Amino acid sequence: MTEAPITIVPISGKKGRAAFVDLGRKFASRVPHFVPQLRGEQLELIDPGKNPFFQHARVQLFMAYRGDVPVGRISAHIDELALEIPPEQGMGPGTGMFGYYDAEDERVGDALLAAAESWLRQQGMTQVLGPISLSIWEEPGLLVRGHDHAPMLMMGHHPAHYQTWIEGAGYVPAKKLFTYHLPITGSFPPLVERIVKSGERNERIRIREVDKSKFEDEVRIILHILNDAWSGNWGFVPFTNTEISYAAKKMLPLIHPELVRIAELDGKPVAFMITFPDVNEALVQTGGKLFPFGWFTLLRWIRKPRGKHMRVPLMGVLKEYHNSRLASQLAFMMIELIRQQAVGKFGASRAEIGWILDDNQGMVAIADMIGGTINREYLIYRKPL
Repeated sequence: MTEAPITIVPISGKKGRAAFVDLGRKFASRVPHFVPQLRGEQLELIDPGKNPFFQHARVQLFMAYRGDVPVGRISAHIDELALEIPPEQGMGPGTGMFGYYDAEDERVGDALLAAAESWLRQQGMTQVLGPISLSIWEEPGLLVRGHDHAPMLMMGHHPAHYQTWIEGAGYVPAKKLFTYHLPITGSFPPLVERIVKSGERNERIRIREVDKSKFEDEVRIILHILNDAWSGNWGFVPFTNTEISYAAKKMLPLIHPELVRIAELDGKPVAFMITFPDVNEALVQTGGKLFPFGWFTLLRWIRKPRGKHMRVPLMGVLKEYHNSRLASQLAFMMIELIRQQAVGKFGASRAEIGWILDDNQGMVAIADMIGGTINREYLIYRKPL
């Protein structure tokens, strides 16, 4: 019997986006240790009317079919802001991206990548990076190490064989991203404790909690520091004002002031650290569904999270203080204050820090000094068009 040909179909509209998300959920459910995510959240991320990423991006979704059966999906997209960054930072003029890569087999995967590449060429792109789904701030990279344990919130979790298929299609690694496992129930090494105590004696330094009563203002402070601190990093694309407001709305339910700190020097905000309790622990219980009873489980957890895991997705110090003793002092002070609260108030026993670029020497050194060990590795691939 002859196998039905593979057809690649551009996807648009509400029904198309729903089919795209539902196919991705089907693929995700097959991966060991997967955690079901909220379908509504996944739909919102690819909705041009809701996700402000689309205000500075061109996006085309594709699905693959064998006959009438959906067997894969992919996105091809161009971030106009990424086109403006210096090429030595990994993107720049002519850079397109692919993301949301799922395929039934390698033939389907090849056909999807070819469709994404063809669309990007038609848009004038000369190289493609991926997987990045969709923004570099959302879900960058392919998981190539760490398949043996469940992902934490906002982290991709992919089948191991996707690496072989993507590399077989001519892609080569462009950048590694790490996450670090960190036990937090015990104290940090003596050197770190001395650095923290030294900072505590410095009257110019104040480490404070965020104020949820003026949270959008606090988010603007944090993202101002982030945009400055990370501006020289590989793949950096700045947040827009609209994205800042959107991020504030999204983050607010997960924010606990004890776990989010802003460091001030002489009253000026110069550093921050964000830590989230791992909502995936609650999503496992709900199966990624809010109805009929999942909303109650999730709401109860959000109000009073108790679990083993914390995730530190973002921290930063203003660029003018990089490579200084003050930068490490502020980082360790925030880490220690949050560690105490994570253990004492929330019952956590471990944290994951990342993503961290493999060449971010400052963050790698901090992770090493507090006893972190790499437990996940993601790759972003590149291919000329």
